[in-house]
Amino acid sequence: MFEMAKSSIILFFQGKLFRNPNEVMRQLAIGIGLTIVVFLVLVKFTGLLIAAVIAGFIGGVVQPVLFKDLKYR
Repeated sequence: MFEMAKSSIILFFQGKLFRNPNEVMRQLAIGIGLTIVVFLVLVKFTGLLIAAVIAGFIGGVVQPVLFKDLKYR
């Protein structure tokens, strides 16, 4: 299991894991951007810790949805 994860990480950073690495970076940026926006909005209305937990949860839920159509090599 560790070797599989290690191999995937190495291929990802070499740009060989996905067919279209630009699409991966775009989807990743969308997820990160959404998480940051949610965090900044929630910080104004709640405390820092609560905002971080909620934004992290929403960001975690959104990533699989964004990555569902990505193709691997």
